[in-house]
Amino acid sequence: MVTPRRRFIAALERQPPRGRVPHFELVFYLTMEAFGKVHPEQRNYAQWAQMAPSERRLHRADMADLYIAIAERFDQDAILLIPSPWCFDETRHLIDAVRERSGDRYFLMIHGDATFALPDGEGMYEFSYRMADDPGGLKDEAERIVDRALADQEQLARHGGLDGLALCSDYCFNTGPFLSPAAFGEFVTPYLKRLIAAQRDLGFYVIKHTDGNIMPIIDQLAECNPHALHSLDPQAGVDMAEVKRLYGDRLCVCGNVNCGLMDTGTDEEVIASARDALEAGMPGGGYVFSTSNCIYTGMRLSRYELILEVWREIGWYTREGPQRS
Repeated sequence: MVTPRRRFIAALERQPPRGRVPHFELVFYLTMEAFGKVHPEQRNYAQWAQMAPSERRLHRADMADLYIAIAERFDQDAILLIPSPWCFDETRHLIDAVRERSGDRYFLMIHGDATFALPDGEGMYEFSYRMADDPGGLKDEAERIVDRALADQEQLARHGGLDGLALCSDYCFNTGPFLSPAAFGEFVTPYLKRLIAAQRDLGFYVIKHTDGNIMPIIDQLAECNPHALHSLDPQAGVDMAEVKRLYGDRLCVCGNVNCGLMDTGTDEEVIASARDALEAGMPGGGYVFSTSNCIYTGMRLSRYELILEVWREIGWYTREGPQRS
């Protein structure tokens, strides 16, 4: 029997496709609507240090059960775990709790990026000044950030139970990257390339996520050799069929149902976006069905369920390729 984990890995490895197209979402935040529980990332653990060990175990168990419930109800093949509070020990405990309950059924990953992301409004000026005034210091900082991340990830690799890492530093606006391609190649690409190479050496699968228009830097992202790219943002004009044509022999593609339409479009537009994503991504395999971001707070649960109906209808490989209804 092919497990969700094996199906997901087969897509990441671009193995010959068979059966159902794998599916996952970086985060499913509608846990209150779906299960009557607050998502683990949104819980307040200000009193964590005061909790007895038994209380902490109960919280971990509840988080693990909720992650598994999401995957089971919505047929997700992979789970992005977000420990709360975030630290090495709690990451390890959460991985163990999910594995104890689900075995090797699901592909488990955590956040693992350590590269400069698009700065917020307050940090944009400072970052720009540092590129001009102290490029060497900025590069030294980039090295240190990668070093710290890899030290933690080496411990997680030794611990076991984790399959992959989702690199979630966003680099782009809808109009393009926050750095010119040349500056991106100087301040991000070398460190992303080193990070991914080391993560792969540790045995992890690596999914690189960034929203926005990545096309001016996509060649550099591909050069860094992640197993997959997510989310190939249609709101920024990224054409997944074109990305697959250019890089499908090297990368798995993940996406790219339009989250904007899931909020503001008609049911017909949402259905069309889901069909377009499947028909662009499926040929030849190396594809994971997902939205162009995540299932975020405020989105209607019914809209997520709607795209899953499309996926369950046509998201199957046959000898002729994607099914058509």
